[in-house]
Amino acid sequence: MKTPFKNVLPIAVVALAVSGAFVTTSMQSASKSTAPQVGYPRNAMGNCILNQPQNCNTTEADSYCYVGGGTSGTRAFGTADDCKEILWRQP
Repeated sequence: MKTPFKNVLPIAVVALAVSGAFVTTSMQSASKSTAPQVGYPRNAMGNCILNQPQNCNTTEADSYCYVGGGTSGTRAFGTADDCKEILWRQP
């Protein structure tokens, strides 16, 4: 005569394995977010205007990073040394 433990154990092991596979798959597909980066508008000579920092992101998005956070106007660039790095709007 089989005990209930012997009947339930294989089902529990299979359920644990299947749930582990789904958890592993969802962890691999999680988006990797990057830290925000400060961007600066440029003056007519191409130098950063350091007293007007903007919150931007280095991860490519739908829109560039603009002063004031809008979708048009003066763009903000990264790297205060040369003000050439393209930055993107924060999600």
